[in-house]
Amino acid sequence: MAANDTIADMLTRIRNANLARHQTTEVPATKMTHNIARVLKDEGFIADFEEVGEGVKRSLTISLKYRGRNRQPIITSLKRVSKPGLRVYSNRRELPRVLGGIGIAIISTSSGIMTDREARRQGVGGEVLCHIW
Repeated sequence: MAANDTIADMLTRIRNANLARHQTTEVPATKMTHNIARVLKDEGFIADFEEVGEGVKRSLTISLKYRGRNRQPIITSLKRVSKPGLRVYSNRRELPRVLGGIGIAIISTSSGIMTDREARRQGVGGEVLCHIW
């Protein structure tokens, strides 16, 4: 199925897999989804990801993380901020803090996809893609 908003599609697939306590989920592979998965792995929200398939049929297999005996998901919530119909930009002084620094905001900057903390450290702003906590 072709999705116009690949980021929202990725977040929805991760949210649904977390609610169903699945070990892995698959999302279509694009540069954007690959970079978002890299940030999620670096921040400890997912265990790992790998690209499978070739050509148009490429996809990312994302391994989710859970904690404890009753397998509580590490990711509590995912929220898409900037949408195709309404882009949300933030300069370096107005970058959002998610839950007072507990969560992260993923920002698309001129220096690549990064967290709000990294963007603040580098002194760059950009498009606020999503909030994760």
